[in-house]
Amino acid sequence: MKPRIGVLTSGGDCPWLNAVLRGVALAADKLGWEAIGFRDGFEGLLPPGSYMPLDRQSTNGIMALGGTIIGTTNRGHFVAKVGAGDRAVVAAEVIEKARTVLETIGVKALIIVGGDGSMTTALQLQEAGINCIGVPKTIDNDLEATAMTFGFDSAVDVVMDALDRLHTTATSHKRVMVVEVMGRHAGWIALHGGLAGGADIILIPEIPFDYDKIAAVIKERDARGDHGTLVVVAEGAKAKDGQQVKRDTEGGEFRLGGIGDIVAREIAARTDKETRSCVLGHLQRGGAPTTLDRILGTRFGVKAVQLANEGHFGSMVSYQNYQVRHVPIAEAVNRLRLVPPNGEMVQTARDVEISFGD
Repeated sequence: MKPRIGVLTSGGDCPWLNAVLRGVALAADKLGWEAIGFRDGFEGLLPPGSYMPLDRQSTNGIMALGGTIIGTTNRGHFVAKVGAGDRAVVAAEVIEKARTVLETIGVKALIIVGGDGSMTTALQLQEAGINCIGVPKTIDNDLEATAMTFGFDSAVDVVMDALDRLHTTATSHKRVMVVEVMGRHAGWIALHGGLAGGADIILIPEIPFDYDKIAAVIKERDARGDHGTLVVVAEGAKAKDGQQVKRDTEGGEFRLGGIGDIVAREIAARTDKETRSCVLGHLQRGGAPTTLDRILGTRFGVKAVQLANEGHFGSMVSYQNYQVRHVPIAEAVNRLRLVPPNGEMVQTARDVEISFGD
């Protein structure tokens, strides 16, 4: 019987999870491993175990598909992160149930594909003696231990496409269009998407903004004949001396959202301009992945299998200096990579007359 390697996708879905699964399946087969995918995230580890084979046949043709063929969830028995950086402990009996399932079906290593919360859970499983390899996945691109996460490029592409379309409405009606995008506590999606899509104002969590200064920018644009304005606001952005807009959930992490409508109302009140808001929401998570995400996802999946084969358990795949490497999972959790307020990307945006409302 071939040694088995398991893989699961946890947390929010994003384009190119299937690329990772395909990379895992093919790389494992080449090394003489049998790959299986646990359904619906960590929940698939609970007795009796819910999984499916991941081989050449089951992964054939999934490269262009968004989402994940084995399902995912950010709820359930294994949620190990509550709020920004707060760690919750996975119950010992839950971990033991998972261990029993893995031992019963002969899984020697478990590849966990997910974001910061999933890596927090992976670390607890590793500390309990379950061989784990982490693969960083988040459209927010906010993990300190890796320069890029797959899914981010596809999300930015959605933002850019939306801004391309909204330019015409803003110009034709002389309106202000406010576009709220994802990102949680980091402004990477807003910054990259806004820069690529020609936004006039970008509001991110790392740079608190002032409503009067935003209004002044819009009035200045009007005075010189630029009557349409595009504002991109990250869901975690906040005004100076203000708070992030939260939508609490019953369990797990709180949701951010609603700042776009607030910004639109404040702009309208201060400028007397017709202002509309648009929330892209889960549109940023769906659809076919970009070329970059397809390649990056495949590289991450292959590297994860290599790390398992070499016994580098407790490691997370990491992308640094154009190379796919690895770092300890412990160095990856609860360390968010935020936009440097005085960094090169922000300065580039300022140099093309993009305002950050400050």
